Amino acid sequence: MVLELDAKIPEGDLDTLWEKHKFDMKLVNPNNKRKFDVIVVGTGLAGASAAASLAELGYNVKAFTFHDSPRRAHSIAAQGGINAAKNYHGDGDSVFRLFYDTVKGGDYRSREENVYRLAEVSLNIIDQATAQGVPFAREYGGKLDNRSFGGAQVSRTFYARGQTGQQLLLGAYQSLARVVGLGQVEMHTRTEMLDVVVKDGRAVGIVTRNLITGEIESHSAHAVVLATGGYSNVYYLSTNAMACNATAIWRAHRRGAAFANPCYTQIHPTCIPSAEEFQSKLTLMSESLRNDGRIWVSKKAGDDRKANEIPENERDYYLERRYPAFGNLVPRDVASRNAEAMINEGKGVGPLKNGVYLDFADSIKRLGEDTIRERYGNLFEMYERITDENPYEVPMRIYPAPHYTMGGLWVDYHLMTNIPGLYAIGEANFSDHGANRLGASALMQGLADGYFVLPYTIGNYLAPMLGEPLVPTDDVAFTEVESEVTERTNHWLSIKGTRSADYFHRELGKIMIAHCGMSRNEAGLKQALIEIPALYEEFKKDVKVLGSAETFNQSLENVQRVDDYFQLAELMCLDALKREESCGGHCREESQTEDGEALRNDDDFAYVAAWEWTGDPGKAEVTKEPLDFKYVKLSQRSYK
Repeated sequence: MVLELDAKIPEGDLDTLWEKHKFDMKLVNPNNKRKFDVIVVGTGLAGASAAASLAELGYNVKAFTFHDSPRRAHSIAAQGGINAAKNYHGDGDSVFRLFYDTVKGGDYRSREENVYRLAEVSLNIIDQATAQGVPFAREYGGKLDNRSFGGAQVSRTFYARGQTGQQLLLGAYQSLARVVGLGQVEMHTRTEMLDVVVKDGRAVGIVTRNLITGEIESHSAHAVVLATGGYSNVYYLSTNAMACNATAIWRAHRRGAAFANPCYTQIHPTCIPSAEEFQSKLTLMSESLRNDGRIWVSKKAGDDRKANEIPENERDYYLERRYPAFGNLVPRDVASRNAEAMINEGKGVGPLKNGVYLDFADSIKRLGEDTIRERYGNLFEMYERITDENPYEVPMRIYPAPHYTMGGLWVDYHLMTNIPGLYAIGEANFSDHGANRLGASALMQGLADGYFVLPYTIGNYLAPMLGEPLVPTDDVAFTEVESEVTERTNHWLSIKGTRSADYFHRELGKIMIAHCGMSRNEAGLKQALIEIPALYEEFKKDVKVLGSAETFNQSLENVQRVDDYFQLAELMCLDALKREESCGGHCREESQTEDGEALRNDDDFAYVAAWEWTGDPGKAEVTKEPLDFKYVKLSQRSYK
């Protein structure tokens, strides 16, 4: 079966497209909004902003999070900043330049129309957050300050020291808390979505498990919004919080939602290197550090000297050497691949030789330690606590790690999946970043979707449904899914194997990082597609889950998430195998320029790969949505 995908791209000029389309969409009368129920799953930046905005408009909203508070969402971990085309520095920025940089940064694998809208509404996000009291950094004269991020030659990143995500989430949370207090949002904490309910071809609700009591419950709505983040934890070691998972979007995929570009994953270049094999998480160091830090290794392979013992003329500032126009602020995929190349040449640093240096000595000398402390003090403190090394005195050690996923559920211009009534926003969708996300654009997309896009587009879907009652939760559509969820839950408890889900997750991560990580090749991907199913079969026979289903049980939570990761991992490798080109974070070793840069194949691969569930992730079927570029000229990316 071939999916029928309609991106619903409106006609018109790019610079007026969104404004005109807002006028053309159907509206729901303010007094009628209270007649519609909307479910929002996830309460990070995208989910919290969407739930708060929809409730303020008058819709009845149910919000779900598996945390004990929306403030625990992983959005708090974003450090460096949020992009917006305000051009406060007068350095040549504009909506079109942000649009262009984002399309180019994504290596020309995203829809122009979606990206332009993102750049356009970025202006509103800063005003909204400032009005909420988000404490953005300011210049001496009182204006909001900006700094630079990778992939841009202008300063457009607004920031709150090294805590931008946390401060933005607090702003969204206080808006959400207001409408919770008014009774317009029904908040369900410690509740995990385990399936989507589809009736007559449209999404009508979800089935959840209460993580404290184990109770399986159904919830009905006129529309369901997934804002549950990405899937980098498929690699086991990533910068994501350990609870982050792909279950919500994967269960939606199994119900018929197309999964787009799953192989597009981002390896972040500035993370603290792993210290041992049994480490369970990696820690992000903000990309903002590349504003003032210089990345280098020794010119000599196998150099065991301490950093401060290596003289300047024996250091290789390889990004500055290879990319003089952008230097240390090249996009993440470029910085990551170059770091990997240096380590593969035997120039790695640290006890395990698995890092490169990020050195602030020049900036401290030029600007003074107080200025660097003011800009990055909390990041330096976090680094020292983890490594017991003082970055004011010695260079940081950094290494790339899985961080963000550009792939996700396929959505149209309205952010709706191919299942009517099921929306995906923020990192849960594939919409805006192509094959590589630029730094400081994740926060921008999450808040754009939640505050300024979904509240308009969801009304266009709901307006014709006025007067339609909710599907009751005792309807067969709900009871069948509840039974499936219960049966699946009890199945894992019945296996009584010998190894934990974490053991299998770690082994899966090793396969993924080796064969579908920073670089991929045909032989490695084919090997992964042999190893993953074999390990999955062992997992299904030998995993051990402790406890029972009728109580708080993290072992039971984890095994179901790992089960989803196995299936997703197979689809990621299949997608990577079929995409025989290099683009952004997807680097096929067979497709590189003479000097080792990613080499796209626009004739054969300028499309979105939307995969359909067939019951076997290794036999998924793909539908291709062609990408049409009218405003940005396709060219080989160059940051030199």
